[in-house]
Amino acid sequence: MDVDGLVAGIRAGNRTAVSRAITLVESSRPDHRDASRELLTALSGESGTGAVRVGISGVPGVGKSTFIEALGTHLTAAGHRVGVLAVDPSSVRTGGSVLGDKTRMVALSADPHAYIRPSPSAGTLGGVARATTQAMLVLEGAGYDVVLVETVGVGQSEVTVAGMVDTFLFLTLARTGDQLQGIKKGILEIADVIAVNKADGDRETEARSAARELAGALRLVYSGGDAWVPPVLTCSGLNGVGVGDVWQRVLDHRAHLGDTGLVAKRASQQLEFTWALVRDELAERLRLSPGVSAIRDQVRDAVLAGDLTAPAAADRLLAAYDQRSDQG
Repeated sequence: MDVDGLVAGIRAGNRTAVSRAITLVESSRPDHRDASRELLTALSGESGTGAVRVGISGVPGVGKSTFIEALGTHLTAAGHRVGVLAVDPSSVRTGGSVLGDKTRMVALSADPHAYIRPSPSAGTLGGVARATTQAMLVLEGAGYDVVLVETVGVGQSEVTVAGMVDTFLFLTLARTGDQLQGIKKGILEIADVIAVNKADGDRETEARSAARELAGALRLVYSGGDAWVPPVLTCSGLNGVGVGDVWQRVLDHRAHLGDTGLVAKRASQQLEFTWALVRDELAERLRLSPGVSAIRDQVRDAVLAGDLTAPAAADRLLAAYDQRSDQG
């Protein structure tokens, strides 16, 4: 692996080099992990806080891909270079992934100022690929000044992606039952901007009504403080109406953070990411441990037969790992 050549290609904005680099940081091969660390070390000093990182999520069917295409097109027309990381859920059985997001962004895929990378979540917590943070660094190293990260849906993925972006944008819909379901405590804590999508045609009135209800509830939650109150807007990714307003609110949130706040937020995210990498590496070492491999089948059979409880089985596997590690 010619890491120096790859770094030069990324800095030159070569799309092939960018693709190869993201494939490298997504790989779990030990030699690829070593090469990716070298690659990211070379790129890490160049990204700074100049690029705008935005996480985008919402309920299934909310129109995330359509909205992202509309937003991406709007941004490239304004002179930005946009990178999109669209994380698809992987099958828990086969590990396969459809990776269909790119096919739903036809216009943006053909835009020379945009780069779309569909990536399998590989079963990671929250559906966000382990390598998403590294992929963002690659895109920023290649000169993309806006990076959009699309998550797979509602749940733990929101918490995960909020820990790697500057602004978290939550898309919702009208006519989804009780509108307050869209602002459960977990979403309130991480959403920076909320947009009611598909506000077009005969759905526009309902969308505006839903936005007013959400905005009223948010004002009650955030009353009495000077914290950022997530604005609630309406938009239509299908026809592009309101997309520019949503982007302006993203910039407003970034301005609210300020340079100092943004640096502090990124530093905190790097610390959490450090521990995430430690947990990932420990899980890999546990999986490859000879001591664990020697008793894995035995423990599995005992658990399935009901002869061993899960806590006892976990203790036995960890003891086998610790014993082998001490000997090493």
